[in-house]
Amino acid sequence: MVSDFISLAECSQDDILEILALADDLKAKQHAGTPHKMLDGKTIAMIFEKPSLRTRVTFQTGIFQLGGFSVMIETRLGERETVPDVARNLDRWVDGIVARTFSHEHLQELAEYADAPVVNALSDHCHPCQILADTQALRAHKGADLSSLKVAFVGDGNNVFHSWAHFAAKVPLNLTLVCPEGYEADPNVLGYAQKEGLGVITMTHDVEAGLAGADAVYTDVWASMGQEEEAAEREKTFAPYQVNEAMMAMANKDALFMHCLPAHRGSEVTDAVMDGPNSIVFDQAENRLHAQKAVLATLIK
Repeated sequence: MVSDFISLAECSQDDILEILALADDLKAKQHAGTPHKMLDGKTIAMIFEKPSLRTRVTFQTGIFQLGGFSVMIETRLGERETVPDVARNLDRWVDGIVARTFSHEHLQELAEYADAPVVNALSDHCHPCQILADTQALRAHKGADLSSLKVAFVGDGNNVFHSWAHFAAKVPLNLTLVCPEGYEADPNVLGYAQKEGLGVITMTHDVEAGLAGADAVYTDVWASMGQEEEAAEREKTFAPYQVNEAMMAMANKDALFMHCLPAHRGSEVTDAVMDGPNSIVFDQAENRLHAQKAVLATLIK
């Protein structure tokens, strides 16, 4: 098992499946009113450079439910002191570090200089906790074997897509990025997934071709935090990639709709799809709690 959780690319298939199995177990126990206190007496530092609803609430709640204590630190890493110095300080005080950052390199530095496990709660490069929650929800609705399923990711080839690609490189799954020209994924990430993955992993600018045969249609906001100045231009560019009822009709009849949230209703997705019978967005959101608890319980002993 990995000692830090920075990227799904650094995990083995067994690592990922063990975390997902534990997430299912912790979810069942929480719903049954028999939570595990697997972090009893442990303290977790939470570094947040970006605003958050789901990430902050689910990590803090999950740590509490596991019997631990969380310390919130809202700062920009590298401004008051170097990232290695932050890591060395926290390493003397806490049992684990959760960080939601802009720079992926800062997460890697934290992991390098702290012996305490470091968990990526989001970086501009990837969002592995989100994809654990997503695949936990996908397995619940479609079955544990994802090898015959196709996920169509519609929109920007961003950090969330990168983690989907990392997942598909480890666990059999078919994945297609459907995006406008100029908004492709990092070619190194896509190339890695295509080389290592057991499923079919592709990219297209053609919406109809990309949606054909899809068992799940996934989208994200068109302008993420830090891209506010591009929002108006992106609205125009991404308009043909809005997930609406016509687009969902291009996928399989029982295709699920997925979104990592927050959603900009009327932009990347319509209300009819977001609130429709095939939408599992709030299952995904709930699973952030359980998947992240599984990550913390696995890493912190």
